[in-house]
Amino acid sequence: MNYPSTVTELTETLRRGDYLADRGLATAMFVAMSLQRPILLEGEVGVGKTEIAKVMASVFGRKLIRLQCYEGIDTNQALYEWDYARQLLYIRAMSDQGLGEEEAIEKLFGPRFLLERPLMQAIQSGDQCVLLIDEVDRADDEFEAFLLEVLSDFQISIPEVGTIKAENPPLVILTSNRTRDLHDALKRRCMYHWIGYPDPDREVEIVTVQAPEVSEALARKVVAAVHRLREMDLAKPPGVAETIDWARTLSFLGETGLTASAADVTLGSIIKDRDDLELVRDNLGEVTSNA
Repeated sequence: MNYPSTVTELTETLRRGDYLADRGLATAMFVAMSLQRPILLEGEVGVGKTEIAKVMASVFGRKLIRLQCYEGIDTNQALYEWDYARQLLYIRAMSDQGLGEEEAIEKLFGPRFLLERPLMQAIQSGDQCVLLIDEVDRADDEFEAFLLEVLSDFQISIPEVGTIKAENPPLVILTSNRTRDLHDALKRRCMYHWIGYPDPDREVEIVTVQAPEVSEALARKVVAAVHRLREMDLAKPPGVAETIDWARTLSFLGETGLTASAADVTLGSIIKDRDDLELVRDNLGEVTSNA
């Protein structure tokens, strides 16, 4: 897989995909790609962890394979499953045709009845894909241990089929919102980078790149207000994605500034918690001051 030869080149490539990576993130991504190591991205919700995987796949012309983790996910849902419904129909059809039991079983556990899940798809695709393991912190300890094994070898063994191994491993990006701490073993297997909130100037630039219809003046006012919101004791502080949504909403409504009244009727695009909503409404004057 052909990747940029320098951090600067990678930064410029990501920018062409409308993703503004700072030097630290671009360097971590560059090293992970060059050394063929998975990278674990942690940070607050909405700071661009998932988005960089999508952009990497897009700018390098690779398939994006996404494994969305959740509580209770097991290895079958991540790796492969047998299509039991089709197998049952096949057994009935073969029984009617008088096919021998041994021949029927041999055909029963073949590729036509194998349902490939994200990890198997990624192993078979190799470096022609970007594997996004999203919100790995939502999975349990057992699944995390299973992931560690897969990421160490990039191969799986299917008793009825054999061993499938990636000739060249895919680019693997894991994301975590830190709802729980991940085990050190998984962290040691990966490159690591923390994505924090961008500084105001960079966030303004991100807004104007992602939402070109928004004027720079409005973007600066929105970003200033968002940074005040992040200083408040909110259950769910707004991420960059919410900043972009708020700016787009205000621009769509024809607002050129951020008055308290304009903020009040558009808070749903930036605040996603009822208690937070009440707290912000009580402090709208402070939030929109100088905006």
